[in-house]
Formats: sequence, C-alpha cells, structure tokens
Amino acid sequence: MKSRIEPVRWTPPPVPPTRQPRHLSVEVVAVPGEGPEDTLIDDDGSVLTGLRDGRILRVSADGLTITTLADTGGRPLGLEWLGDGKVLICDAHRGLLTMDRDGRVTTLLGEIDGKPMRFCNNADVTDDGTIYFTNSSTRFGVEEWMADLLEHSSTGSVYRLRPDGELTLLTSGRSFPNGVALSGDQQTLFFVETGGYGLFKLDLTTGDAVPELVAPIPGLPDNIARGSDGLIWVAIGSPRNTVLDTLLPKAPVLRKLVWNLPDALKPKAADIIEIQAYDDAGTLVHDLRGTHPGFHMPTGVRERDGRVWLSSLGTTSIAHFPTPTR
Repeated sequence: MKSRIEPVRWTPPPVPPTRQPRHLSVEVVAVPGEGPEDTLIDDDGSVLTGLRDGRILRVSADGLTITTLADTGGRPLGLEWLGDGKVLICDAHRGLLTMDRDGRVTTLLGEIDGKPMRFCNNADVTDDGTIYFTNSSTRFGVEEWMADLLEHSSTGSVYRLRPDGELTLLTSGRSFPNGVALSGDQQTLFFVETGGYGLFKLDLTTGDAVPELVAPIPGLPDNIARGSDGLIWVAIGSPRNTVLDTLLPKAPVLRKLVWNLPDALKPKAADIIEIQAYDDAGTLVHDLRGTHPGFHMPTGVRERDGRVWLSSLGTTSIAHFPTPTR
C-alpha cells in the first residue's frame, strides 16, 4: 500500500547559471538484474555492484565475466572497502552489513535508537575503520524515494560509527542526505542532499560543526566518492525538475495530488548522464554530460586508476569512461 505524504513548503535555491559541460561518451556493460545502484572497484579492476533483488555481483574489468558473490536478503545500495578486505554494504532494508571474501554477510548495525533503519544509503570509511554513513529518511524506504522528495520533510541524518561500536549523530533534519566522501586528510566529511541540490561539508575536528554548503549541484545528486585522482566525484541522477521546483513552495495539497497520480504521469529522471567532480576546496574540476540508449539516471560514480565507472538505480547496466584530463 502506498504511503501517505504530508508535504512541507520549501523554496528551492536559484537554478545555477547556464553551464557548458563537456561531452561525455560512455561504454555500457549489461548486468543480469535491475538497479545496480553503486559500484566498487577491486585491485584487479573488477567491479562490484548490488542489485534490486539483493545480489552482490562482481563484473570483470573487461565486462565479459559476471559472478554472484552474495545475497543480502535486502536492497544493497552504497558499497565501500573496509581495512580487513571486507566490503561494507549500505542495505536500504537491513542497515550496515559486511561481506567477507567468501560471500558471508553479517549485520554490523541494523537499528538506531531501537528502530530499524529505514533508508541506509551511502558511506565512506577512514583508515582506522570509522564509518560515516547516511540514513536518508525515517519516513520512506528506497522504493518510495520520490515520496521523500515530494514531501520534503527533511528527516535524513548523517552518522559516525566508530570501530568500538560508538554511534554518533553528526547532523539531522537533512533533505535526503545521500552520498558521502572524506577529504584527503580525512578531517572533513563531504555529503550531498538529493532534496537540497547541494554538496555540503562537515568539519570533523570539532564536536559541534554545522554543515556548510560547498557548491550548489545543478540537479539531484546521488552517490559521491573520492577517486584515486583525489577528486570528489558526484553522480547527478537527474537535472532539476521544473514541475517539482514549481510545486515545492506552493500549497502542499498539490504535491499530494501528484503523489497519487499513476506512475506514468509523475515527474521522471531525464534520459541523460550528468557527472561532476570537485576538489576539496569546492572547485568544479569536471562537468560532463552525455547520453546513451542503454544507460541513464546515474546514481553511483567511482574513479580509479584512469577509469570512471557509473551505476544506476534505473537501468540493467553499468557504464564506464576514461578519466578525463583537466
């Protein structure tokens, strides 16, 4: 049964100035399932990704061999390496999980304050094993992500989980916090708000830091990741939607009506691919846009050793392209 929404008025920030992104051309690799939401690159160049049905896949660097590593029994989203060689999995249904090299899946953190996480989404990990992660919403799960954007009640949070199990709330009341990435010195945490169209940073050296806007994003940002090139790569799932921007500051009943429309009539992600990359100072280094008939709605981006891999909640494929020169 579809959840009810209780929309909150919000005035979107101005649309960023007209851009002239560089043309992006990608190659696509089909995967045997829907919604490969994130990617993680292994030392041999192979790519790990998680599907809607719970499977974690390994795709060989050449894209020719695909094997199933595990099944989380939930909905895997963000993936990260842990120092011991295990994979950290942000599972939207089950919380923070780990997967060892034999494919054994273990729950690391399933509840916060005695309540199951509703939308564990993305993470990054420090050298000492401290995990920073987002819980995007306490109102809606991943299957109803659009409801959270329409309601705009801003119930998302960013957390820190230390190796000894200490859990700390870093910031709350965020509008669909999504991807997170540490600075090069691991003293700053960058994160994006899908519902706030922005890249933010949080000073980790103080106990009461307030998130600061680093850069407006010209669309709905999703996962982010620090590349081997030192940049923070941002997947933009869709450009800003004019209908959504128009409705957000208006009477809440209008968004209730939209939510109850058939799916075919609701706002949709555009069939394009948009990717950006920033340095730690918030300077835009790469601004890329392209199209491909077999790939759109990028929700994950990962740069490593001269290649950028993309994933998507809305396709049955992953994509890649060479790391562009500056």
